[in-house]
Amino acid sequence: MNEYKKMTDESLAMSYMSGDVKAFDEILLRYQSLLFSYFLYMVKNEDEANELFQETFVKVVVHLQKQKYRPIGLFRYWLYRIAHNAITDRLRRCEYRLVKDANADNDLTRLNSENITIESHEGDMIRMQTFDKLHEMVEQLPAEQREIVYLHYFEGLTFREISEIMGISINTALGRMRYAILNLRKKADIKVL
Repeated sequence: MNEYKKMTDESLAMSYMSGDVKAFDEILLRYQSLLFSYFLYMVKNEDEANELFQETFVKVVVHLQKQKYRPIGLFRYWLYRIAHNAITDRLRRCEYRLVKDANADNDLTRLNSENITIESHEGDMIRMQTFDKLHEMVEQLPAEQREIVYLHYFEGLTFREISEIMGISINTALGRMRYAILNLRKKADIKVL
């Protein structure tokens, strides 16, 4: 099994497609925690997250067995694309949509981080409370915006990578992030002079 740890995701996928079942075990090991966290973040229900996880990996196995994977791009993006599609399908089926209005004058980028940073115990408490409140507000964003925030800030993906995963243009990804920020600012009721 040690040889599998050294292999790239793409090589593991190709090995699995060639009949090496243990190669898929390594893929699953590498991505089970990341994908489950992603699903749980998006649907906020452990049972649904488990269903999405299983649905996604069943689709991955089927695609690999049918030789539908081509190592053109990174395997990770291909996998996240399947996961994204599973979430999108689930949200459509559940008719889970939150409509948020955003005004053009809402922009969190106007916040000055120096004003928020306080070097004291009270400052640490304020930052924790602020983070908790921000997390609550992110949870209330529409699914498309919440997903962009998650992929960009928690997974560290670029907007180009996000656009590939979600099957949208970079401008659409940037626009959704902008609306997410606008909605967060609106929720925070921050007034800028």
